[in-house]
Amino acid sequence: MTDRPAGRKRDSAATREALLAAATELFTTRGFDRTSVREIAALAEVNQALVFRYFGSKEELLGAVLTAPGRALLAEADPDELLTGLLRQMFGAGERPGQGGNLLLLALSGPQRGVAAEVLEREVARPLREALAASTDAPDATLRAELVLAWMLGLALARQIRPDGALASAGTGAASTLVLDAVRALLSGTGD
Repeated sequence: MTDRPAGRKRDSAATREALLAAATELFTTRGFDRTSVREIAALAEVNQALVFRYFGSKEELLGAVLTAPGRALLAEADPDELLTGLLRQMFGAGERPGQGGNLLLLALSGPQRGVAAEVLEREVARPLREALAASTDAPDATLRAELVLAWMLGLALARQIRPDGALASAGTGAASTLVLDAVRALLSGTGD
């Protein structure tokens, strides 16, 4: 029996998560353009070639950073649970106000915007829109679903623009209740 060389055991899921966490931290604090693949790999404690192996490019890694929370939410079958999860992420304790909006602004400006927008649409927006549209019998279900998504985007950006405002400091309960009531009314077709 031969001895294995000392070192870290290869775990692709852990490597992928470490790269996502490192990229999220660096993109949020330093910006996309001022962050190198080498720095992401160093923070994740992996070889920089693994960034390209797992994500293909720095732009695709940004797309993965942006879509990871949304993909986890899409596992929710019930639209209320889906919306509650989304709001929990937006208003949750421990999240820096505007962080999601900051990453979103970053992704949709500059040379990486095409790739980031495409990945966001394919991996998060389209599936969310379809799930929300399927939750209503309204004849204009797709429009209503797109309005909900636009509102969520606006909430994320508003928290970024006014990090000291009432929206940014609102707790999960108060803000979520108000938003959920309005979204339910929109999706149910009440208040026409």
